[in-house]
Amino acid sequence: MNLLTELVAFVVAIGVLVVVHEYGHYSVARLCGVKVLRFSIGFGRPLVQWVSKKSGTEWTIAALPLGGYVKMLDERESPDQIPASDLSHAFNRQSVGKRIAIVAAGPIANFVLAVALFSVVYASGVTEQKAIVAAPPAQSAAARAGFQGGETILSVSDANGSRTEPVRSWSDLRWKLLATAFDQGHVVLAARDGEGTYDFPLDLSQLTSKDLDDDFMAKLGLEAGGNTLRVAAVEAGSAAQHAGLQAGDQLRAVDGRAVDSASTFIAWVKAHAGKPVRLTVARGEAAQNPQTLTLTVTPTLQRDAQTGEEVGRIGAALSAQAPSVDVRYGPLESVRLGAYRTWDIAVYSLRMFGRMITGEASLKNLSGPVTIADYAGKSARLGPSAFLSFLALVSISLGVLNLLPIPVLDGGHLLYYAVEAVTGKAVSDRWQLVLQRAGLACIVALSAIALFNDLARLIHF
Repeated sequence: MNLLTELVAFVVAIGVLVVVHEYGHYSVARLCGVKVLRFSIGFGRPLVQWVSKKSGTEWTIAALPLGGYVKMLDERESPDQIPASDLSHAFNRQSVGKRIAIVAAGPIANFVLAVALFSVVYASGVTEQKAIVAAPPAQSAAARAGFQGGETILSVSDANGSRTEPVRSWSDLRWKLLATAFDQGHVVLAARDGEGTYDFPLDLSQLTSKDLDDDFMAKLGLEAGGNTLRVAAVEAGSAAQHAGLQAGDQLRAVDGRAVDSASTFIAWVKAHAGKPVRLTVARGEAAQNPQTLTLTVTPTLQRDAQTGEEVGRIGAALSAQAPSVDVRYGPLESVRLGAYRTWDIAVYSLRMFGRMITGEASLKNLSGPVTIADYAGKSARLGPSAFLSFLALVSISLGVLNLLPIPVLDGGHLLYYAVEAVTGKAVSDRWQLVLQRAGLACIVALSAIALFNDLARLIHF
């Protein structure tokens, strides 16, 4: 049943994204007066075909649903078979500006779809993590602002208090700080704790452009708190087992400090290799009055596989249950948030491609159709909001991929036309053929890597 769900969700996802992308090309081509010969969803043998009496376009659904194309009238493909009356409607006869618009319309349509999908998700309501702050690291901007951990952030104001925006969730806080960080050195966060509501002046001036690309919230010392941490599993023979820690135990404090952040707890354990650490845990099924225990565990010294550093480890896996809130936005704000999120993901995707090219990021981040089908099925089972968000994410990825300046992709054609616009001369057929072959080799290589990654994830090698 899961396999069927994945297949159906994958076909629906690819079908929607391809139709939107190709319809972007088609609609702008028609607006520019170009004759469209065929609009095909899929490749290979046609399963369904019909011809529009009004436009003469042949609409096709083909057997292999892994893409699609729009075939336009073009003298370069059939110079001797085009009637003189149709020459003005050939793609190659259009101005460079029109050709750029037609080619760019496909990726732009993907971005517009992503904005629309995210807008629907925001307007219909989403469950998000509450804006509760975990205890910040000493000397961080959050610590200097006065946060101690456990405060719920209510609003963000500029330094002079002329504009105040409410904060609905942790992701909402992140978006508002990200937008503010570009033009504000300081903001004021209004937050509530157990005693009242207070203002916390937060210094953003230390953030660099690189910080904004990465996890700038961690740079500020802001991490989502209020989580309920439980022990998911205990390794046999580990320090955790020797100390008496059990799966299901709720972690409440470490060395007398309340703990509601998994990363904070892990960092504390790593820094205390060979030193006794006192854990306060709640054990038992009784929700109102569980048994409270104090256990002493001594982290063992081990080498971190990623950093190579010697760190402490107790041999326990954690699970975190975050406090959530149902958030629903108005129509205009939903569109604005959808546009912001689309932009953020598109920029992140471009930078990730750049880092993979320079070797700063692993090629294992590339995914192929098997992984897409897997996530399509998983998101479909989670509900409409998750599936729409997944569609938006893949739509952005498709738009970004097609804008890469690789011949055979839309970005490669845009590069040709940009050169033509600057020099006044079209790129020669010889150079286009050479670049086309190089671009095809790049696409084949990327596809092979993505497929290898899919298989590696599938059979765990």
